[in-house]
Amino acid sequence: MKEPKFIFVTGGVVSSLGKGIISSSIGRLLLTCGYRVTIQKFDPYINIDPGTLNPYEHGECYVTDDGVETDLDLGHYERFTGIRTTVHNSVTTGKIYQAVIEKERRGDYLGKTIQVVPHITNEIKDRIKANAKGGEFDFIITEIGGTIGDIESAPFLEAIRQLRWELGKNALCIHLTYVPYLKAAGELKTKPTQHSVKELQSLGIQPDILILRTEKHLGPEILHKVAAFCNVSPDGVIQSEDLPSIYEVPLNMHKQGLDQFILARFGMDHFEGHRQSLSQWEEFVRKEKDLRETVKVGLVGKYDLQDAYKSIRESLHIAGIHTGKKVEIHFINSEHLTVENVEASLSGQDGIIICPGFGSRGIEGKIVAVHYCRTHDIPTFGICLGMQMMVIEFARNVLGLPDAHSAEIDPETKSNVIDLMESQKAISRKGGTMRLGGYACELAEGSCVREIYGTDAIRERHRHRYEFNNAFLKQFEQAGMRCSGRNPENNLVEIVELPSLKWFIGTQFHPEYSSTVLSPHPLFVDFIQRL
Repeated sequence: MKEPKFIFVTGGVVSSLGKGIISSSIGRLLLTCGYRVTIQKFDPYINIDPGTLNPYEHGECYVTDDGVETDLDLGHYERFTGIRTTVHNSVTTGKIYQAVIEKERRGDYLGKTIQVVPHITNEIKDRIKANAKGGEFDFIITEIGGTIGDIESAPFLEAIRQLRWELGKNALCIHLTYVPYLKAAGELKTKPTQHSVKELQSLGIQPDILILRTEKHLGPEILHKVAAFCNVSPDGVIQSEDLPSIYEVPLNMHKQGLDQFILARFGMDHFEGHRQSLSQWEEFVRKEKDLRETVKVGLVGKYDLQDAYKSIRESLHIAGIHTGKKVEIHFINSEHLTVENVEASLSGQDGIIICPGFGSRGIEGKIVAVHYCRTHDIPTFGICLGMQMMVIEFARNVLGLPDAHSAEIDPETKSNVIDLMESQKAISRKGGTMRLGGYACELAEGSCVREIYGTDAIRERHRHRYEFNNAFLKQFEQAGMRCSGRNPENNLVEIVELPSLKWFIGTQFHPEYSSTVLSPHPLFVDFIQRL
């Protein structure tokens, strides 16, 4: 069994340079060479996972098929590569310390004094190497969150330093830095990069590759200067300048020979098996640049932040490219929506997404939006909580249940069309209620969704507590709302639709989590096609 190669990706100077996009791009390029790849994210925050973090703090919470709440970078990993991440692909400082403390409480350390080195660093190293077990992958890409110099990142960097020596020729480090442009001086400055590399070297880590994030094109003289001052091969200095689309980044990296340099560094100049071309990716980017028709989609939600609905935005964008349409996304704050202003707020939109979320804030605005869309036959896609708002609005205005609500928001309502099911109530008494990760769903014969998917059985990812209350199911279906997707194990409703309208579908699951560049989700594709 061949030993896997480890690639560590760190960042310096400032945050938000795009380590996730670079890691995803490297993964995409290595996959096209015929290698088996996985990518993992190590985040320095002490939360166990981002599941309890406010989206304003950390963007969306992404969910893996095996039910792990993770950083949104895992969404980039999956969209770029098509791989399916797992519990082993997302680690936080909180998880590391929790595991070490649990071992200490069990007596696993036999009375030793627990220290950052070696106990915390050993736990980090074990997590980094977890994906290497079984020989499933040729390359394991590990992105370290945060910025060099952050106190929170120190144990991760020490673990990398140790692994570099332990793994020898089977490991390399890529450091992403920023080269600012001073407009007043008319100059690009490499000093921040030099200092960032110096700080990395002071920790015992010499980067093999430098990727320079820049808003201006860097000439060869700057690249050679950086190579000379940072002790890196000139071929290993790559620039990542601003591009119109993140999906152009893999092609830009390939053009500069990043994938070739990595393979040569590992002594893997000759590709294993048949090298796949980048033609599909190139065709996708070509289409993206050549979009002629524009459609407008309104996102009705409560988080006025791009990253809060990152996967939905990217899924819409990708679906638009595959259907030849440029999707122009407009955020509509549900907290401000009322019966009086809904027409003005939604007018001009070709389609509406009722966004997911938790809590009562902005709920009534979403219900107002659903009512307007349903009565004006505007194509509407409700996701998770968005689907529940479709159900509540229909119950109030069609079934004649004015107090219809979710028991999450109004525990006293008699028309609890959304509620915890009995099986979940039992789980709740044991301390947990979330339905997380992938679940099976059977699609009803003759339904809109069965035609869209082209199959009668699917598997989709969930992140929610409350469900459609089956006690009201017959009333809904008699009134025209079809419950067209059911979980075969417990008969929970997964999809609702109004077949009489142009496009009116709600999903209890999150289809955006499984939409990728080369395999867009059929629901998003069909939604955009109908606009």
